[in-house]
Amino acid sequence: MTKTSPTIEEPIFSHLPVLPQEVITGLVVRPGGRYLDVTVGGGGHSRLILEAAPDVRLTAVDQDGDALTAAKKELAEFGEQVKFVRSNFAAYEFPVASFDGVLADLGVSSYHLDTPERGFSFRHQASLDMRMDQRQSLSAADVINDWDEVELANIFFKYGEERLSRRIARRIVEKRPFHTTTELAEAIASSVPPKYRYARIHPATRVFQALRIVVNDELKSLETFIEKAPKALVPGGRIAIISFHSLEDRLVKHGLRNSPSLKVLTKKPIIATEAEIANNPRSRSAKLRIAEKQAEMGNTHG
Repeated sequence: MTKTSPTIEEPIFSHLPVLPQEVITGLVVRPGGRYLDVTVGGGGHSRLILEAAPDVRLTAVDQDGDALTAAKKELAEFGEQVKFVRSNFAAYEFPVASFDGVLADLGVSSYHLDTPERGFSFRHQASLDMRMDQRQSLSAADVINDWDEVELANIFFKYGEERLSRRIARRIVEKRPFHTTTELAEAIASSVPPKYRYARIHPATRVFQALRIVVNDELKSLETFIEKAPKALVPGGRIAIISFHSLEDRLVKHGLRNSPSLKVLTKKPIIATEAEIANNPRSRSAKLRIAEKQAEMGNTHG
């Protein structure tokens, strides 16, 4: 008998989309409709949109090369119905009045968290990377090792809503340089009081969130997206945005409400049912907001 070496399982992009039914209902997917998924990820939501009605055409956008590779595989059977574009959704050139629906799912995919070398999680030892688009230069290591103590404290407080941001920043500056996710997580844990250190949420969680937001300029990108996306909708077209933490949700809520061409359809965000949370724990923090493009009233000049 020949011995086979154990295979290491490659993490794959998760195809379990959150709030699946709510997204399809919210976008009112119709036969022959044209849709834009600006965060295609593994293609989970895109597949649902393509399956919801005949002759649907979809443009699938993602800044992550790994995501597009996975999505192309997942959506291969739809052939010419899908067009793939590698771009950050803020930099995407939105064609005017071209889509019946636009979707953005702002969650970090399980793939990113489960692929150690991408450096998004401190569950595995990995280099401090966190770049969604690996063509960009700024990484989490640059921020942690080069930014000054005040800047670090500010981003941990602002983007991680971390109450102990100052003492964490002080410890990081004392102990740097850092090369791995686990080194950084240990330094953070050692800088906080025991009751905080052994709480339900690991003390590094909020700092890692803040770093990810800064490295990928997530909130500025989201603001730009909400500003630009409505022009891509036909009158009556819908935009649906799923966010996963309060900073994003606040931006989405105000951005949709303040857009002159949109009418908000969700007074409160749509959240996952208990059944979905049991099946997909990541959906627990998901919030879906939907708005509709209004027909322009008496506006004769574009």
